Amino acid sequence: MSSGARIEKVVTAGTFELDGGSWEVENNIWIVGDDSEVVIVDAAHDPAPILAAVGDRTVRAIVCTHGHNDHIGAAQQLSTETGAQILLHPGDEMLWHVVYPDLDFGPLADDQRIPVAGTDIQVVHTPGHSPGSICLWAPELETLFSGDTLFSGGPGATGRSFSDFPTIIGSIRDKLFALPPQTTVRTGHGDTTELGTESPHLEEWIARGH
Repeated sequence: MSSGARIEKVVTAGTFELDGGSWEVENNIWIVGDDSEVVIVDAAHDPAPILAAVGDRTVRAIVCTHGHNDHIGAAQQLSTETGAQILLHPGDEMLWHVVYPDLDFGPLADDQRIPVAGTDIQVVHTPGHSPGSICLWAPELETLFSGDTLFSGGPGATGRSFSDFPTIIGSIRDKLFALPPQTTVRTGHGDTTELGTESPHLEEWIARGH
């Protein structure tokens, strides 16, 4: 690890709403940086514990892995409090505007690099859970922030609007499993895993079809 960057975790709880349904969920928020600057990965539910974890450090960006309300609900207040830009893949613009009809975001692109604390975080566009879902690969930290694309035990959900199972399988197979197997996967919900732990199960997931 050649940079001074480290990874911190905050967990918040709230409601995920889509297609007329509502589910109580806990979300992982990841803070990547050092003692002076950070990037926030996802802006879930309650901004207060996220701001408390950031403290007086400069926030370089608020990166949302996708546009579901449970991952963006705190984005506006975090941006207001920190002055940082909100970044989201434009494929999820329709989901974003359900929550924020009049608020813009900075567009993310595949392979875009986000610098922080002497390291680069690379955007990996991984559609399937939603059209604009992304993961963030930090090679020097040997970490992938997978949002809701890949969890410990399988792919993210695809049974709701704007999602597609064959697409998420393709994203995981072609983009995520092409990364080093020892890469730690820090997920949007639940436990951390490794790519090499999950990759042997791909065919099982395909056979299950969900």
